[in-house]
Amino acid sequence: MPLIVIAEDEFLIADVLVMMLEDAGYEVASAPHGRAALALVREKNPALVVTDFMMPLMTGLELAKTMREDKDLAHIPIVLVTGAQGGIGRAHPNIFDAVLDKPYNEEKLIETVSRLLS
Repeated sequence: MPLIVIAEDEFLIADVLVMMLEDAGYEVASAPHGRAALALVREKNPALVVTDFMMPLMTGLELAKTMREDKDLAHIPIVLVTGAQGGIGRAHPNIFDAVLDKPYNEEKLIETVSRLLS
């Protein structure tokens, strides 16, 4: 079962993401900000990361850039899920493998994750 790390500071959104992905058959670990997510990624070596953009301590963009600069983490697909910063994410196709705008639907999220993990 592939492991997905979620970086999301909105607890209700994080819980919904966890439930969606677990229901789709994935193992999920979540973190309340990018810095904690980076620690999880380094510890658990997930198959994929789903991150929000605006978070305290380390944004989703900072998390993704840090991962891309680390040879041990650079291969991990990163999905940005964001409200207002989708344009910023799309301007960095070398950093984000996919960008989904909030509110995103479950089917599109699961389809994107499945595609990136295949």
